[in-house]
Amino acid sequence: MSPEAPNHPSGRPEALRLVVGRIGRAHGIRGQATVEVRTDDPDLRFAPGARLLTEPAERGPLVVSDARYHNGILLLSFEGVADRNAVEALRNTILVVEADPDETPDDPDEFYDHQLIGLAVELADGSALGEIADLLHLPGQDVLAVQRPDGSEVLIPFIKQFVPTVDVAGRRVVADPPAGLLDLDSADADSADQDSTE
Repeated sequence: MSPEAPNHPSGRPEALRLVVGRIGRAHGIRGQATVEVRTDDPDLRFAPGARLLTEPAERGPLVVSDARYHNGILLLSFEGVADRNAVEALRNTILVVEADPDETPDDPDEFYDHQLIGLAVELADGSALGEIADLLHLPGQDVLAVQRPDGSEVLIPFIKQFVPTVDVAGRRVVADPPAGLLDLDSADADSADQDSTE
């Protein structure tokens, strides 16, 4: 439900920095890189001519010269990156784009991380659960990290079944977590407190 992970700079910049991918292994000997895609709009973000910032910054910026798919894997070529060794030197580089802070995904059910951080979280019965502190991009799915008023944290899978309402304009989301999830997190916290006192 969240297509791109933002880089979290201090303060609010004029342009929002969004993580859109990570360079993986070299493919072949002609300077093509496999890319782990972290955007729902790769055709736009990785179009030939696209300028990508990098983390670490000294490895970029990189300009896409060619993009194609091979067995479902995105392969990118960059200007000035001519061979396998040059690609291997870029391995694990994070690819970042600058976007307008007011930009929103085309899909109404998609959200950028910065739109969600800080939103109030309510349960289906209207009771307050806490506030979204972070959005975790795990291999299987995205997960909301919700900080509760007592300082504890609960993790809720960010899928429609468990988060049926996201009202960015109203600064709130409604969560309907699976049975026992909130109790489980409370039990974990109690166990940790007991361990720390022994």
